[in-house]
Amino acid sequence: MNDYASVFVILMGLGTVFFGLICLIALTTIMGNVLKKFTESASVSAPAPVPMAKPIMAAPLPARETRPEVIAAVSAAIAEELGTDITGLRILSMKRI
Repeated sequence: MNDYASVFVILMGLGTVFFGLICLIALTTIMGNVLKKFTESASVSAPAPVPMAKPIMAAPLPARETRPEVIAAVSAAIAEELGTDITGLRILSMKRI
């Protein structure tokens, strides 16, 4: 009796999942077709596109200095990870990657 009940529960669970997935596929297909028809009808009545202006090149950003607060935070994190005192660390340089 228990064997049939467990098989029934498994089959009902799988059936529910696959039924839900099939419903999701059907709904997304229907919504895709509705939106495609809506955008096609909207694009027919849309005005002609305006030509875009030539893009302006941005000036290169100056190199940013590393703030002392950032160096202190990185030093504390490294010291905590290594299990040493922060005074035992000596950071020579930092580079943003």
